[in-house]
Amino acid sequence: MTATTETTTAIPDLYPSRGAAEAVTPRQDPVVWGAPDAPGPVAPADLLSFERDGFLAIDELITEDEVAVYRNELNRLVHDPDMRADERSIVEPKSKEIRTVFEVHKISEVFARLVRDERVVGRARQILGSDVYVHQSRINVKPGFGASGFYWHSDFETWHAEDGLPRMRTVSVSIALTENYDTNGGLMIMPGSHKTFLGCAGETPKDNYKKSLQMQDAGTPSDEALTQLATQHGIKLFTGKAGSATWFDCNAMHGSGDNITPFPRSNVFIVFNSVENTAVEPFAAPVRRPEFIGARDFTPVR
Repeated sequence: MTATTETTTAIPDLYPSRGAAEAVTPRQDPVVWGAPDAPGPVAPADLLSFERDGFLAIDELITEDEVAVYRNELNRLVHDPDMRADERSIVEPKSKEIRTVFEVHKISEVFARLVRDERVVGRARQILGSDVYVHQSRINVKPGFGASGFYWHSDFETWHAEDGLPRMRTVSVSIALTENYDTNGGLMIMPGSHKTFLGCAGETPKDNYKKSLQMQDAGTPSDEALTQLATQHGIKLFTGKAGSATWFDCNAMHGSGDNITPFPRSNVFIVFNSVENTAVEPFAAPVRRPEFIGARDFTPVR
């Protein structure tokens, strides 16, 4: 039986956003919530690195044989006509092909097993210092010759404003299912940016998610703020073979460019949230986003 609960108690807004002007707030939460010597797959030195930079790159999280299994499942899903008609699928504006499929751990037992894999969920528990549930899962497909990128943003800004996550106690992992070159629209992060919350300007439109999943508007930092962050922190571009992974903090400023090369870039993306940080009502949006984007099922991963 699946247990679904929800927090309804009023919680102070520690990270104001979507107001009349941008607002900078120092981080109010730990980065690594678990004890430095807590057992788990992340070495103490890597936890310190994650604390400092807001990310952790792993050369081989899953094996070559496992990559083939997950890539075949990804291809099956994106070429399934029923999946194309499913509201959990997002279509690329230019090519009209599936770009993203959400809630893959509920659609596919193959990806559900990956979520439960101790190499994956064990790292999330260690960083967040508690049991965890999946706030969001998805597969991303970025084919060659023109797949569009995703502009600079903090995931937490959206998850706080539109999904109601109260605290920065959430971590994401992007697992490469194709090789990430320095040319095919890879993930970029500003190291250290996770320690400052940038509250974006402008109200959140109703059903903003329908537009923002294809092209962002609300929740987008200004050029001036991004320039200041990039000047202060620099930009790290992630490359790596299929099977490599990047773990990153929910508040890390990140984005990706267009892929105009012939080489596709696909990944599976899993967001783990602490069971002690379950979602409340949105802090800066008129309505919640759908549950396939921001989960309301807080059942711990087992």
